Order: sequence, then C-alpha cells, then structure tokens
Amino acid sequence: MRLYPDPVLHAVDRPVGPGDGPPAGSVEDLVEDLYATMYAHDGVGLAACQVGVPLRLFVFDCPDDDERRHRGYVLNPRLVHTEGDTVSGFESCLSLPGLESVTPRADVAVVEGEDLRGEPLRIEGTGFFARCLQHECDHLDGVLYTDRLTGLRRRRALRAARRAPWNTAERQGR
Repeated sequence: MRLYPDPVLHAVDRPVGPGDGPPAGSVEDLVEDLYATMYAHDGVGLAACQVGVPLRLFVFDCPDDDERRHRGYVLNPRLVHTEGDTVSGFESCLSLPGLESVTPRADVAVVEGEDLRGEPLRIEGTGFFARCLQHECDHLDGVLYTDRLTGLRRRRALRAARRAPWNTAERQGR
C-alpha cells in the first residue's frame, strides 16, 4: 500500500491498454490483487496507484445510503456526471490510514469506463457510493481527498498526515 506523501499518489495515471498489467501478471490478476488488498485493509474502494501501479483502474465494494451493496471494478473510468446536493460527509483513505475529514462531494455520480473485455460500463451511485466513485476517480487524476479540503480543515488534515506514525518522509526529515 502506498502511503501519503508518496509521489505516485499525486501523479495522473495512464489508461489501461492491451497487454497492460503489473510486471508479474495480467490486468485480471491486478483486479484480484486490488480486491484482496482492499479487503485486507477494510476499505470500500482502491485505485491501482495506491498499490504502486499507475494505471486507470479501481475496484469497489461499497454500500449506498440505502445499504445496497455495490461491488465491481472499472478500467479507464471517467466521472461523466455529478448532480444533486453537495453533501459534506466524513471521508478517509487507505493511503492516509487513521485519518478522516469532512469532505464535500456531489450526492449523485456517474462513471463510465470498460470491463476486462473492453466492453463499456456505466456505474451510477448515490450517497456514500457516489462519494466512493468520486474519491476513486480522483485518485486516478492524482487528487487525494485532502486536496478537496480548504482552510483550517485542510491545514489540520495535512498536519495530522505529516505527524502520522506511518509517514516515513516526516520521520526522515523530508
């Protein structure tokens, strides 16, 4: 798992193409590894960049506000539509373990991409699931939820990240 402030978390990831995958396997293997890693860390979503693979791909297993479970993956996702109220709710990230902050997100999100066969996918989410879709799409563009914060909330979140026991850059004086 890549942790803040690893530069890979602020890089724009490249599209998944034919023959892509980590050096030791296929994109299918990467999807399975992402699920296993997400479950091992009690997450609801995980982008490939969070395990050091700079490809536009994420997995999710996330409830919406009505407790309906949504499980899947998407290659080359694009956030194509958001609507509804902007809702400020607690958000966290596996790359910033133990931290959370109230973060504004649209209450409805639509993501389009493709499956492992290259077939089109369209995923629509509301509530907490919409938050998850937006959060994971942000990862692929090098954006962390802390980048969406402003003012005192942002300063507090970044200070907590710098002081976190897992932040080796801070412990090494960088």
